[in-house]
Amino acid sequence: MKQYRFRLNAVAALFALGAWPVASALAAGLEADAQVATLPVADVVVVSATRVGHPSFDLPASIDVIDSARIQDGQIRVNASEALAFVPGLVVQNRQNYAQDLQISSRGFGARSAFGVRGVRLISDGIPASMPDGQGQAATFNLDTAERIEVLRGPFSAIYGNHSGGVIQLFSRDGQGPASVELNVTGGSYGTNKVDLNAQGEANGIGYVLDGSRFRTDGFRDHSAATREQAFGKITVKPNADSKLTIVANSLHQGGTQDPLGATWATFERDPRAGEIDATDPQNPKRTLAERYNTRKSIDHQQIGATYEQRFGDDRLRVMVYGGNRDVIQYQAFTKGFQAPASHSGGVVDFKRDFYGIDTNWTHVNQLAGGKLSTTFGIDYGRSKDDRTGYENYIGDVFGLKGRLRRDEQNVVSSLDPYIQAEWQSGPWMLSAGVRHSKMKVAVDDHYLGNGNDSGSLEFSHTTPVLGVLYQVNPNLNVYASAARGFEAPTLNELFYSGSGSGFNFKLKPATSTNLEAGFKARISNNTRVNAAVFQVHTDDELVVDASSGGRTSYKNASKTVRQGVEVSLDSSLPYGFTTRWALTSLHAVYDEAFGAVAKGSRLPGVPSANLFAELAWKDNLDRYGAAFETVASNKVYAEDSNQEKPAPGYTVFNARVNAKQSLGNWRFKQFARLNNLFDKTYVGSVIVGDSNKRYYEAAPGRNWLLGASAQYVF
Repeated sequence: MKQYRFRLNAVAALFALGAWPVASALAAGLEADAQVATLPVADVVVVSATRVGHPSFDLPASIDVIDSARIQDGQIRVNASEALAFVPGLVVQNRQNYAQDLQISSRGFGARSAFGVRGVRLISDGIPASMPDGQGQAATFNLDTAERIEVLRGPFSAIYGNHSGGVIQLFSRDGQGPASVELNVTGGSYGTNKVDLNAQGEANGIGYVLDGSRFRTDGFRDHSAATREQAFGKITVKPNADSKLTIVANSLHQGGTQDPLGATWATFERDPRAGEIDATDPQNPKRTLAERYNTRKSIDHQQIGATYEQRFGDDRLRVMVYGGNRDVIQYQAFTKGFQAPASHSGGVVDFKRDFYGIDTNWTHVNQLAGGKLSTTFGIDYGRSKDDRTGYENYIGDVFGLKGRLRRDEQNVVSSLDPYIQAEWQSGPWMLSAGVRHSKMKVAVDDHYLGNGNDSGSLEFSHTTPVLGVLYQVNPNLNVYASAARGFEAPTLNELFYSGSGSGFNFKLKPATSTNLEAGFKARISNNTRVNAAVFQVHTDDELVVDASSGGRTSYKNASKTVRQGVEVSLDSSLPYGFTTRWALTSLHAVYDEAFGAVAKGSRLPGVPSANLFAELAWKDNLDRYGAAFETVASNKVYAEDSNQEKPAPGYTVFNARVNAKQSLGNWRFKQFARLNNLFDKTYVGSVIVGDSNKRYYEAAPGRNWLLGASAQYVF
């Protein structure tokens, strides 16, 4: 029974948050609809699942919408994990390491990513934040200007092609109404502070949004200081009543962001904030690996995109083009005395990337068999080119410097994906189907031949069909089922090394999957909504870590896996301005056949078997004051495939926030205070999957606080 302890505790906490106001209302003899507000999460029209706008309630897919209030109010708006925690099926970990970005997984897809996001497609204002190989960076999301985030899970994600175990799509707000200028200032624990200045409005039919911010922190963990600067601009123009042009540009700059690296279990128990000591350090006292090698990363990312939409009655043409560049230099902890093969690229990674793409589609609407048929035909093309070099990370006896050249090559990745998606509606029925054919090409041109020639090319292709059906039992209850085939090609980073040390790994194959889901969506009375889904995913040729040490990780195709689970979410409005939200996920993710030292039935690393978000919130009827109490809980997480090493233990943490708003003439003011980890719980926030040195564990902060204030002037 021990393995079920978290689930029982989670359910108890969930009902404790949701049941208290209901019990109080019943005790007071209130009518069911007395003093009850509208639902906290409305049926916002979404486009992620079918590319044709529908309320999320009426789609045969698991899709959640995070509105701007949840993204921005009471948050510092630096990490997408602040808002995504409330979505079932997602595990989003802030690693307290801005050199490596967030860990995001959807129903287990993407959990083993060593850095960045893979297995989950990221999109911002229709522009991919994932590269053609499937690797993405959530840090490029501008949360200060976000209007909403749509999170799609399950079979319908496959219509986005390669690496679509889930889709996270951010939409920024359009400039509208009178011009306004707003200043936001936030400060908190560990030397954390952020200043954000934005302006928006509409003049002569042209809407504009401008935003710039600077974030800095000393970091919770030793050697984890970071500075992040972001800029964002959006212009919307409507040439006529049936067309719209949107231009979006953004940039991200992180200079010298420190990397604290992972720690062994012994080090975590001794001091969660400490780094791993370098036993070979001649100094006394010995320094940590992060200190001795000054591990760090610098990022410069800029991109611009334009989207044009033209309607012809019920039909629509949409064309989106984008381009950008990304420069990265990273200093790793690769010991000078390590007996590296000749092909090792050294401890400094330096690349300059140019990328661009286009996605164009046509939606046609007509009548068929007494129902409405909407069909979308499209083609999606993307290309990235990296000029990549690698260097030793020492000169003489001084570490953390760019030394001798060890790698010099050009990597080109391109993808070409035609797709068709259609939906038919008649009476209580909706049928939706789609098919996408994805082709990804990788070409390597090796200019450094002293360790052999790594030049070559690879091509991966797969067809991903999806089918879904929804039936409206009554206006307040929809039931649905869906199925799809999906695939995940190796990313460029996963292809860089082979376990034998022979350089670029040309032997990797894509992982393919069969994805099934069934669920219901229900409105209970006028103030409660429940979504529930059961799902199963079978995967062949799962990509797993082969070896990870010396700053490099190699991968291999190893096994079949199965992911089975249940997601349940509830949103309810309660008397006296109270609302509650909870989201519970139970996931059984295991290897379905043995390989190497890994037994059949071993759990997938990086994937908790259960996790919970629950919140009780309140605001007065004039929306001047508000407060919330929330809990986030997770079961234990294994850090490697065999499940023999110490798993990161499960945890439950509690957070609280209060906020206030005022108006004075043309001025609008907001303030908030937030206290995270109220009871100062010591726990592992994330793990580095498969690290050969067993430095798996990344500690989460203890009790910490944030204070924020903003002032807006409306002209």
